Amino acid sequence: MSSPRTSSSPATAAPPSGASPASGRRRRRRLSFDRLSFFAVALLLPLAVYVVFVISPFAQAVYFAMTDWTGFTPEMAFVGLDNFTRLLGDDKFLRALANSVLLALVVPAVTVVLALAVASMVTVGGPTTGGVRGIRGAGFYRVISFFPYCVPAIVVGLVWAQVYDPARGLLNGILVGLGFEGMADFPWLGDPRTAMAASMFVIVWSFVGFYTVLFVAAIKGVPAEIYEAARIDGAGRFRTAVSITVPLIRDNVRTAWIYLGIAAIDCFVYMQAMNPGGGPGYATFVISQDLYQTAFTKGQFGYATAMGVVLAAVTLLFAGLVFLVDRLTGGAGDEGRRA
Repeated sequence: MSSPRTSSSPATAAPPSGASPASGRRRRRRLSFDRLSFFAVALLLPLAVYVVFVISPFAQAVYFAMTDWTGFTPEMAFVGLDNFTRLLGDDKFLRALANSVLLALVVPAVTVVLALAVASMVTVGGPTTGGVRGIRGAGFYRVISFFPYCVPAIVVGLVWAQVYDPARGLLNGILVGLGFEGMADFPWLGDPRTAMAASMFVIVWSFVGFYTVLFVAAIKGVPAEIYEAARIDGAGRFRTAVSITVPLIRDNVRTAWIYLGIAAIDCFVYMQAMNPGGGPGYATFVISQDLYQTAFTKGQFGYATAMGVVLAAVTLLFAGLVFLVDRLTGGAGDEGRRA
């Protein structure tokens, strides 16, 4: 009787003699001179530049913040955390900190909402019949909205300071011409009730055009079929913007929010141009103005550097909070689904 014939499948076949189990694996390439040169130029050199010009100044600032340096002499004494302790009892600085936080909360929110509204209107806010398109004259509105961003910030601040001038300002002249006699000689930047709001308006006005263009470019990347499907389902313009546009350009909105917050926290140019003294009762006084006056007027560079360290910490905290809120509201989940 013949023995049954056995056969082996390719999956269970034994490897040929002399072959190691790891022979099929990709062997690690040896580090050659060319590869080491590439790593040195492409990785180590940029890292060294970053450490020298970014990390090192931060480290020096932290050190100077713990000294009594006057800024114009090499002598300085180490005072530890005394400068930071003084900040906690400095009413002027605490008012500036509160104003900076208020700017970081209001300016990004208002600017993003306005920029999104304008961007939606000039891209997908046109007639509800036919193809998806913006309103008539969309290109004109896009150029007009972007124009303020092309003007230097110092010029914007000086021009609006003249517009708000109580005696010769254009704003009061227009209001009086419209019949509001009580607005004659009204100090928009000199009244604590309106100084901060008037300053915020200028900052928003100067930024909204740039972020409109940013959002227009992002919305252009959304397939038109999605908007057509929403139109067929009966979604209005507001519903389309909230349920479709904002979720699909979420990353752009988050980036814009961070950049606007950083610009609002450090809005030295606008505030110094419109209200160099900080406004009535320091109503528009911000940290960067306090830092400038402390360093270059009082000669207390160590104390001013401590203010700068706090300003940097507030900026980093703001950016971290934006990322955290984005993650808690579903940003990370959306990225995972898209991936």
